[in-house]
This record gives sequence, C-alpha cells and structure tokens, in this order.
Amino acid sequence: MDFAFTPEQLAFHDQVLKFATKELAPLGEEADLKSEWSWEAWRKMGEFGLLGLHFPEEYGGAGADVVTTCLAGEALGEGGADGGFCLAYGAHSFLCGDTILRHGSPEQKQKYLPGLASGKLVGAMALTEPDAGSDAAAIRTRAERHGDGWRLNGTKMFITNGPIADVIVVFAVTNKDHGPMGISAFIVEKGTPGFSVGKVLHKMNVRASLTSELIFENAEVPAANLLGAEGTGFVAALGALEWDRSALLAPALGSSMFILKQATKYASERKQFGRRIADFQAIQHKLADLRIFCEALRALVYRVAWKKDQGQPINHLEASIAKLYAGETGMLVASDAVQIFGGYGLMHEYPVERFFRDTKLASIGGGTSEIQRMVIARSIPGGQK
Repeated sequence: MDFAFTPEQLAFHDQVLKFATKELAPLGEEADLKSEWSWEAWRKMGEFGLLGLHFPEEYGGAGADVVTTCLAGEALGEGGADGGFCLAYGAHSFLCGDTILRHGSPEQKQKYLPGLASGKLVGAMALTEPDAGSDAAAIRTRAERHGDGWRLNGTKMFITNGPIADVIVVFAVTNKDHGPMGISAFIVEKGTPGFSVGKVLHKMNVRASLTSELIFENAEVPAANLLGAEGTGFVAALGALEWDRSALLAPALGSSMFILKQATKYASERKQFGRRIADFQAIQHKLADLRIFCEALRALVYRVAWKKDQGQPINHLEASIAKLYAGETGMLVASDAVQIFGGYGLMHEYPVERFFRDTKLASIGGGTSEIQRMVIARSIPGGQK
C-alpha cells in the first residue's frame, strides 16, 4: 500500500487549490447566507474540468484515478470552497455521473456523461424516501411496466440538486418479492411527464446546495432509461455510496485543513491578558487535536481511494470507520475551532461558523453514525449479528 503522491498529482492539487481560493471561496459566504445556488461557481467548476474529472476522455473527462480525484476534492475544501458547492459536486459527479458510468449502456453514457462533465447538465441521485433513509432497502417507490416503458410512482426526500437536476438516477422497486434484489435504477430527465419537484427544503447547513423532495405520479420513463439490468439497482446504490467514503469525504478533509490554518492564524494574532492566545496551552491542545483529526482522516480516506484504484473490493469496515470518524470526531474538532474564535466564531462572516454547521452532515447524510457503528460491530468476532 503506497500513499505517496506523484509529482503530477501534487501539481494538480496545487492547481485546484489556487482555483478554489481565487474563484470559489469568495462566492461561498453570500451563497450560504442567502441559501442560493451559484451558477457562477458551477460554471467555473465545469470549465476547470472538475465535474467529470474521473470520466474517460471520450465522455469529456480527464480519466483521473480515484486518488487524484480525492486530491482535487481535498484541494477544494482546503481552498475554502463552500461546503454546499462541494456537496453538489459530489452528488452530481459521483452519485449520479459515476453510477451511469459504471452501469450505463454505451448509448446512455454517450447521451448523458459529456453534458454532466461540462456542467451543461446537473445530476442527482434519488434513493432516500420519507420513510426509508438508513434502511434503503425499504424504499416504496414503485416502477411498473407500461407499454414499451415504465411508470414510476412514489416520493423521494432530501435529494441534493433535486430542484435543478436535469438528470436523476432514481431507485424504485420492480419486484417486491425479491427484497433488495427487486430494486432497479432508472435515469429520469427533467420534464418527464408525471415527474415534478416537490417542496424545496431549507437546511441549517450546506445551504448553497439545493435540496428537495421529488414526486413521481405515473412518471413515464422509456425502457431505454432502465440503468443496468432489472434488479441490480441496490448493488448500484451500494457502489455509489463507496464514493461517499472517499471522494465525498475528501472536501471535508480539505475544509478541516483550511480551518486549521484559519484558527492558527487567528490564535497567533488574537491577544488576551497581554499574550497571544496561541501561547495558552488550552488553545494549543485544540489546534493539536484539529491537526490530528486531519492526519487521521487523510489516512482513512486515501486508504479507501487507493483500494478502489487497485480494483480491490472495498471493505465495509474500512469505509464505515472513515465515515464515522469524519462525522463524530469532526464535530468535536469543529466545536473546538469555534471555541478558539470565541464570539467571532459565531459570526457568519467567519468561515469557521459555516464549517461547524456543515460538519454535522457527515454524521447523517450517506449513512448515519448509528449505521456505521452497526457495520463496525458486525465485523468484530462475537459482535452483533
């Protein structure tokens, strides 16, 4: 296992870091404050080549490996890109785009991936429902054959990019008697008859990414839009969630590095009782804990990424540990970061305030901390069955 980055990878990381610092970071505060989607940020990310970075060149991508893709995500966060921008990017490129890349027919790939890579199309993945979150196998959305195609009925909830998505990978039950193996995936386009965007949801965090419910009422989906074979949707969904433990965690790692730099700078400049607060041991310990978190999370994220590049099956234990650590320990160090800033840490104009709010998502989205602990417990000999 070799975690050494090549000179080319490190150079690319620096390019993305400069891009994020100059082009994306200045847009984040206002977008978050107003809970607005930034088409300007999206356009810039597409022009830079980030949105389809790991897609093959024939589909408009750069053919980047997983480790390089994670380095790009880390650089986005380290450059101060808003958490909402990074979340929208992840849902678009990995949950939607990669699922089509891995399971789509040649015709589907050619139809959708170039537009997703350029940013002309916005992608989303619709798995979660009002009554099926952690228990993804319990989804109720149904897909029934109708004529030469399918009719979808049901409601999806908490869908990142939902209000603006042009292309959505939707999971629905096609055979209720087969349990998880009775779930199939479909590509649904904006404007499909019977498909509509429901309530747009207002969140406490990652507010620059738009989230909504999606409603399917006899939505007419062509047979050609079945993604993969019938009954393989649940496997496709699990594959998409592998990205949640690597490339989707990479921006959180980068954001932690960004906040560490911000907190260190502030502590070096802020004086109380005639001394820099960085000279107080209590503050030094908080900075040390934040640095430890960054280093440990980096090892966890890149272990999963490296295994994906090697074609090795992802161990659910390793993936769950990375996800759990990012969410649970991440909240502890995020709270310490706010504490270092004191009252200023509660002010919106200081990025540490957004960092604190955004960090909470890691313990809920893409698999709650409780689910990760269940997976980890099952891996222990004599543990939970």
